[in-house]
Amino acid sequence: MKDIEILEIKEIADYEEGLSLLLEDSVNNGASIGFLAPVEKNEVVNYWHEVNHKLTQGNSRLWITIQQGKIVGSVQLSLVSKKNGVHRAEVEKLMVLTTARKQGIATLLLNELEFFSREKGLRLLVLDTREGDVSELLYSKIGFVRVGVIPSFALSSNGNYDGTAIYYKRLV
Repeated sequence: MKDIEILEIKEIADYEEGLSLLLEDSVNNGASIGFLAPVEKNEVVNYWHEVNHKLTQGNSRLWITIQQGKIVGSVQLSLVSKKNGVHRAEVEKLMVLTTARKQGIATLLLNELEFFSREKGLRLLVLDTREGDVSELLYSKIGFVRVGVIPSFALSSNGNYDGTAIYYKRLV
């Protein structure tokens, strides 16, 4: 792990360009994170503005990894505001720059997210990912439990409808 720094960001402004490049790289290289390739610049900008709104409202948290002055990864945690769900949160949009993969960056980000979650008193994390995606190996390795698959959940950039695998992790 060469000089990797993890930061929690409360405001997107100073990081928008790097986050936009990360999102474009992820989507255009096959990530299934709610966009279709090739992703359009205005979609990316609008997305980060929506995330910024959630951050400023306190509904989301965002961590980034910086390596050699460049954003190489990010992950989000969406907090539940419903009274019966304040003990849980959803892991969203784990991304690592294509050129920075296989260095443990995703694991570092998830460890940081989990540390925050435990400190905040959360008891349950949930997430979903494309069925068969390499991320399934990571989630299983760090203790997430696969519940099952919803078939034909999301349209993929290749025109197929892919299933989504649902995972959870108890933080007790």
